[in-house]
Amino acid sequence: MIAVPGFEGRRVAVFGLGRSGLTAARALKAGGAEPVLWDDGISSRMQAEAEGFAVEDLTTADWSQFAALVLSPGVPLTHPKPHWTVDKAKAAGVEIVGDVELFARAIAALPEGERPAVIAITGTNGKSTTTALIGWVLKQAGWTVHVGGNIGIGVLALPAPTAGATYVIEVSSYQLDLTTSFAPTVAILTNISPDHLDRHGGMEGYVAAKARMFNQAWLSLVGVDDQWGRSIATSLAAEGREVREIVTFDSEVELQPGDQYEEDHPSHWVPGGRVEAMGRKIVFDHIELVDLTPAISLPGRHNAQNAAFAFMAARNLGLEHEAVIEGLLTFPGLAHRMETVGRLGKVSFVNDSKATNADAARQALSSYDRVFWIAGGRAKAGGIDDLDDLFPRVQEAFLIGEAAGPFAAALGDTPHRISGDMATAVGQAYHAAAATGRDEVVLLSPAAASFDQFPDFEARGEAFRAAVLNLGATPFGHG
Repeated sequence: MIAVPGFEGRRVAVFGLGRSGLTAARALKAGGAEPVLWDDGISSRMQAEAEGFAVEDLTTADWSQFAALVLSPGVPLTHPKPHWTVDKAKAAGVEIVGDVELFARAIAALPEGERPAVIAITGTNGKSTTTALIGWVLKQAGWTVHVGGNIGIGVLALPAPTAGATYVIEVSSYQLDLTTSFAPTVAILTNISPDHLDRHGGMEGYVAAKARMFNQAWLSLVGVDDQWGRSIATSLAAEGREVREIVTFDSEVELQPGDQYEEDHPSHWVPGGRVEAMGRKIVFDHIELVDLTPAISLPGRHNAQNAAFAFMAARNLGLEHEAVIEGLLTFPGLAHRMETVGRLGKVSFVNDSKATNADAARQALSSYDRVFWIAGGRAKAGGIDDLDDLFPRVQEAFLIGEAAGPFAAALGDTPHRISGDMATAVGQAYHAAAATGRDEVVLLSPAAASFDQFPDFEARGEAFRAAVLNLGATPFGHG
């Protein structure tokens, strides 16, 4: 646990007692504060009381006695309308913070020579893979690394900071909205596409939340495949900040004869340098830095970009080139994110259940020339309309859940059938793929939320895995 200083002997209100709220309360208490907890759920309040915390009804509390309000990232700060605790805190002049801000203050309170490095990753898609990939690369090199945040372990539940350690944390837009002093060593933006717009009041608010992470970063690595990333990178450069652009292309670069990576090449710290993920190669200034061809757990253009982020982050923290390469090529992948779960005959099965929107599904579909696609669930705004340029790659689509009808309409003349449930879709997709006699891919990349048939995307991915194994497929490990 990371103890949070700065509130010794002072009352701090904590609302929302999920994973981040309870962890924040423990971290505040460890730092000497007097956390006062509340939640709308009785069971959450009972758990807090069982741990010995003060639980008080914040609707009737004297807010002038609080030094701060720690708000769960799941609780609305501004939109659709501020939560009542936000209104009370503002009326009393009480600052509002979240767990990442408390983490930032705990790090800043350390003597300068004892502060660990912090790599922070945000973005609409790809942030979990990039977070895990960076953590893997650094751990394989023997570094002391703590990975968490919006992925896995809550940031304040990570081990206490020690000199020479590195924190690799995934940060959501909700968490960033609650930060003021967060100053990562390396800040990474993978990409931006419309998401969570109801919580940010529209696209402008969503982009502004993401951009907050770069306000005090030492180095910013920004994906510029979308207009919002390009705008953030341009603004940072105009301010004279250290920023590298990461851009992707489908085709590989044609290097000049004799061009190869040199250890003393300044690519990893050239101000304003643009790093290009071209096909399976990561390139800077016509110099090939990485060939990802052997990295079977990093398929597709989007994973080449993720690898470029990992390469640049690790190199800028001082990890040697060959150690970075070894880490990238041995990454086992993440469950439910372009995860090959099995193979039966010439048919491979890929679990990309995490693709809960069309933009995420685009990354997966773009990774294959031919695909038998399982899609559907609870559709998000726009459905799969924006994926029509990729429909020629779809040999046949197998549609499940509430979105089956609308997705069928969007597919038009692209071969498709309404399968209804996961087991049926997997069986139908396999038989259709096997009938071609070619090496084929059955891809679960739903482009929709899971909540119509499953509690979360993990349960959906496990249902896919189970259906694949029930066919008699040979299982693969993650990746």
